[in-house]
Amino acid sequence: MASPTRLDSPRGAGRSAPGAGGAAVDAASPSRLDSPQGDSEDRKLPWRDTLKVYLEPATLRMLALGFSAGLPLLLVLGTLSFRLREAGVDRATIGFLSWVGLAYAFKWVWAPLVDRLPLPPLTTLLGRRRGWLLFAQGLVVAGLVGMALNDPRDGLHPLVWCALLAAFGSATQDIALDAFRIESAATRKQAALAAAYQTGYRLAMIWAGAGVLWVAAWAEVSDTGGYQNAAWRTAYLVMAASMSVGVLTVLLSPEPERRSLAAPKGAVAWLQSVLIEPFADFIRRYKWQAALILSLIAVYRISDVVMGIMANPFYVDMGFTKDEVATVSKIFGVIMTLVGAFVGGVLSMRFGVMRVLMLGAVLSAASNLLFAWLATRGHDLSALVAVVSADNLAGGIASAAFIAYLSSLTNINYSATQYALFSSMMLLLPKFIAGYSGVFVDRFGYINFFTATALLGVPVLVLVALASRARKTAGND
Repeated sequence: MASPTRLDSPRGAGRSAPGAGGAAVDAASPSRLDSPQGDSEDRKLPWRDTLKVYLEPATLRMLALGFSAGLPLLLVLGTLSFRLREAGVDRATIGFLSWVGLAYAFKWVWAPLVDRLPLPPLTTLLGRRRGWLLFAQGLVVAGLVGMALNDPRDGLHPLVWCALLAAFGSATQDIALDAFRIESAATRKQAALAAAYQTGYRLAMIWAGAGVLWVAAWAEVSDTGGYQNAAWRTAYLVMAASMSVGVLTVLLSPEPERRSLAAPKGAVAWLQSVLIEPFADFIRRYKWQAALILSLIAVYRISDVVMGIMANPFYVDMGFTKDEVATVSKIFGVIMTLVGAFVGGVLSMRFGVMRVLMLGAVLSAASNLLFAWLATRGHDLSALVAVVSADNLAGGIASAAFIAYLSSLTNINYSATQYALFSSMMLLLPKFIAGYSGVFVDRFGYINFFTATALLGVPVLVLVALASRARKTAGND
């Protein structure tokens, strides 16, 4: 999706829904069948018991925690770019400031610590997973409050540092939450947990996208015109308070049963097991295919991520109001993403993940051309509805296939670390390139920019084809 709602997409994740779907649904992983959660996936549940899973406490907890995970992403990326452009910040600067999102791309660096390291005194009081979750949520709240209290017109540095704090906290929350979800229920129930997580995540995207714009519009002083920082301060403080949903859920949740891990002897052995073994396991399982898989993960989202950074400045420059963007892009767009995710899931089950992964790559690149057409229309609300609808539908289809693909790659013994590696890889290169998006728009204009982002999807098609062939050779599809 090229619209701001795409920034969260785990077509990611990661943020996409970073972690949504996760490794937990992987029945093919060598370690999956030895899961301490212990239920056989071969045993069929009656329909009544299957539906009851969605009302179980673990599933409802994931709904609330998914909301907590989805809330910060747009506030430090998409929504922030709208705020900065309205404040008169130039597009080139906005593009470079998108590198705040690289915090998500490097979370694999500290994921092993979150996976294994205790965090006193929170670990003692709450347990390893809940302790890290509460710590991360505290960082997010602090960062959002700081963003609320700083006016970009007085200097960007304080605002950027607060955005970095919120992004770091959000990325850390993603790491801990993926592990918490995987360890909270039996393997056969993980699909329900993932569905609840995705629903909560998308609700947060609506609130952090449409809700923050509505609150900012409501808090504006009428007839004043121009940028009003007080309105944005109110909106961001409301968003910070909304993190209480996740905080209360963590405090009221039980700690997952702790996996018994052999204690390494000595510092070298500890570093080996924590920092090296999760990555070595991946290389051992996939051998030469590991490079191909990681290359595909690294570029699959490149069209929509690079495009998405300039989406909100584009809306502002085209004269669309906060209410129009909130209604069309943030709400209708998210709904169409969910529809696309459902369609993508059905198609993946019917035709196979790799075929739908290819379809998603084609639609993702092609949908950016629709924005090139929209740039010729000016302030045309009907055209905006049509383009955002098609774009988010395509993104939802791609997301469902990509989540399923990532899920097949992860070993549950290293759940937090390996999934963090994948979700980081899918953002690193796209986010870096996206930093130059404002410079490109300033020099060549929006139409050429949208067309160029579509062309970035061509190498993705080649890699999907190669990965599909390798997968068939290995007998995994």
